[in-house]
Amino acid sequence: MRKQPERSIRPFARTAVARPASRPRMGRAATDAKLAEERSLVLSRHGVSRETVEKLDAYVELLRTWQTRINLISPSTIPEIWTRHLEDGLWLSHLARNATRWVDLGSGAGFPGLVLSITLCGREGAEMHLVESNAKKAAFLRTVIRELSLPAEVHVERIEDCSEIIGGAEAVSARALASLDELCALVAPHLKPDAKCWFPKGRNHDEEIAAASAHWRFDMVKHSSEIEDGSVMLEIRRLEALAGA
Repeated sequence: MRKQPERSIRPFARTAVARPASRPRMGRAATDAKLAEERSLVLSRHGVSRETVEKLDAYVELLRTWQTRINLISPSTIPEIWTRHLEDGLWLSHLARNATRWVDLGSGAGFPGLVLSITLCGREGAEMHLVESNAKKAAFLRTVIRELSLPAEVHVERIEDCSEIIGGAEAVSARALASLDELCALVAPHLKPDAKCWFPKGRNHDEEIAAASAHWRFDMVKHSSEIEDGSVMLEIRRLEALAGA
């Protein structure tokens, strides 16, 4: 592995958030109050336009509405949508601010893919391709895209069948989808030479990097998270399989 020095990009001051595994469900009023508190905190840390804020608000409301029909995110994390789910996408939009053609793998509820597509609105040539094999989740993604007029498209396919889509991307993202080794295997055969992968990882990221390094050679920058202690955003490029691995 060709590993570049670890660095952290800090465009704004954050306080690391300790996240318990689960919490008791809040009532509607308490949930609304917590959401408002976290919304204010996240927006204070990220310089985004009024139009972007309006779309983020609409996205959160759509997610809450659909959550009553299908399980898009863990119910216990609904009060923390802004810090636990949305903020990684806003951070990534800063780290990868020059990329316009994206593929988000295993998009689920749209993190970070829909957040990125919201930040890409109005940018010339912007494309976000969301790969999600679950039809119900794909229906949610399409609803958000339609109602918010986002520069995005949903592909209800297995990742293994999306070689052409991945091959056209400047940047590939995937959140809570698979180990780094498995992600490398999914994307390596299709990536353009100059494409970058952006994978948020938790406290066990060093073990994942070691396991992936047994099979893959890559350049990597590890961006330390200020959202959660021990977490990182891995920026990977020049991904190649090791001979005989």
